[in-house]
Amino acid sequence: VQLQASGGGLVQPGGSLRLSCAVSGRIFSVGHMAWYRQTPENLRVLVAVIANDHSTNYDSSVKGRFTISRDNAKNTMYLQMDALRPEDTAVYYCNVDVSYSEDGTYRRVYDFWGQGTLVTVPS
Repeated sequence: VQLQASGGGLVQPGGSLRLSCAVSGRIFSVGHMAWYRQTPENLRVLVAVIANDHSTNYDSSVKGRFTISRDNAKNTMYLQMDALRPEDTAVYYCNVDVSYSEDGTYRRVYDFWGQGTLVTVPS
């Protein structure tokens, strides 16, 4: 199974970006899907999470500016980021709860990480 994150880039303050995270492979099911970002202190902080039923939660710093969504048919998650600020600059990582088949064996990983995508908002 693979997680492919994309959509990062350089954007001016007040601008918007849309991140995507696609889960591929022999997938049985995907549970929660979440976006984290890495702080300058190298801590991964939860930004937003969306459950299979599309219920969501956000960190207070992004509430009202970011919107997390998912397309269950495509096993893909999105993060629409609006009104971006310099403090949003970070590497953003996707994290999912996924069950899949590997060499005919059922496996489940509750916190499967994708590679990061860099978002830069200059001051």
